[in-house]
Amino acid sequence: MQLIKCYITVVLIFTLLSLNGPIHAAQTMPPVQLASVYKPDTAEPVSAYLVSEKFDGVRAIWTGKQLLTRSGNIINAPDWFTAPLPDVWLDGELWTKHQDFARLSGIIRTQIPDDEAWQKVSYRVFDMPDPELPFEKRYQNYTSLITKLNLPHIKPVKQYRLASNTALQDLLQDKIEQGAEGLILHLASAKHQGGRTQALLKFKPYEDAEATVIAHLPGKGKYTNQLGALRVKNQQGQVFSIGSGLSDQDRINPPPIGSVITYRYQGFTKTGLPRFARFLRVRETALD
Repeated sequence: MQLIKCYITVVLIFTLLSLNGPIHAAQTMPPVQLASVYKPDTAEPVSAYLVSEKFDGVRAIWTGKQLLTRSGNIINAPDWFTAPLPDVWLDGELWTKHQDFARLSGIIRTQIPDDEAWQKVSYRVFDMPDPELPFEKRYQNYTSLITKLNLPHIKPVKQYRLASNTALQDLLQDKIEQGAEGLILHLASAKHQGGRTQALLKFKPYEDAEATVIAHLPGKGKYTNQLGALRVKNQQGQVFSIGSGLSDQDRINPPPIGSVITYRYQGFTKTGLPRFARFLRVRETALD
C-alpha cells in the first residue's frame, strides 16, 4: 500500500510540473552557440565575417522535432507554425517587430498558444548547424532550404559581406535607425561549435548586463505615487539606481523585488559604475 501511495504521488508531481511550467528537454538539445562581444582590436578583419542584423527576439532552436529555447525549454507554438519545418537542426530567433520584446515574450510564454497572436510571430533562421561545415556554406544551405519552403512566417536571415570597418559602422547605424538592436558577425570559415565562441560576435552601440531588483524608489512630480527608480545590484555586487527606460506601465506595476532585469549602459563612471544605465526588460528565465 505504501508503495502504491508513493507511485501516485510521483505521478501527480510530474503531472503538475507538466501543466504549470515549461518541460525541460535537454536530452534532445543540440549544443547552442553563444556570441561574444565584438572588439575591433582583437577580431579578424571585417571581410572575414558574414554580418547580419541582431534581432531583439527570443532564441529558438528547431531540433527537427521540437522548438526549444536555448536552455532546452519547449516553446508551445501552434502546430501550423512548426509543422512545415524540416527534419533538420535550425537556429534562429522568434520575432515580431523592432522594440516589441515584451509583447513577444507574453505570446511565447503562454502554455496554450494563441493562434491569432502567433500570426504576428516569424521565425528568423540564421544558422543550419553542422559541425563539419563552415558558416559560409551553412548560410547557403539554410537560405536555400527556407526559400524553398516559401512560408510567410519562416524567413532566412540575410548575411552581408563587408569590406571595411567603415562599411560595418555604416551598416550598424542603418540598422539602429530602423530600430534594430545591433549586428552579429559570423566568422565565415568557422565550423559550428557549442558554447561561447569568438567565431560569433555581437556588435551593439551599447553594452548590456543583468541585475537583481533590491528596492523600489518612490517617484516625484509626475511620478508621485508611482515608481521613480529601481534600486538594483549587479553581478559584480555594485548597487545603483535605474530610472531611465521605464514605461508608464513599469512604473505602475514595477518589476518585483528579487526579479532579474536586463539593463544597458555606455561604459563606466570614474567610480566604476555603469554609465547611463537604462532599463530594458525583465529577464524571463523560461525563455532562456
